[in-house]
Amino acid sequence: MTDGPSPDSQTLPGELARQLEALGGQLVWRIGKDEASEDVVVRLGFASATPRFAHLPRLRSAGDQELQAALDGGRVVIEWVD
Repeated sequence: MTDGPSPDSQTLPGELARQLEALGGQLVWRIGKDEASEDVVVRLGFASATPRFAHLPRLRSAGDQELQAALDGGRVVIEWVD
């Protein structure tokens, strides 16, 4: 977390920005490439779901260029982990 508001939160109403900051502090995520495809997978969930991340298929690490190429090519998959 940063000490001050993020640049994006400066354009949001104060209460919404505070709520989003609080929510962000409760989330965990993992970003990587799917072993079976070239898709970049973003797994996102509440901190209480952290143990369940270990039971999901492994993701390969992806560098910045690979992430940008996936974004540009529409090959990003977002998974919510309960």
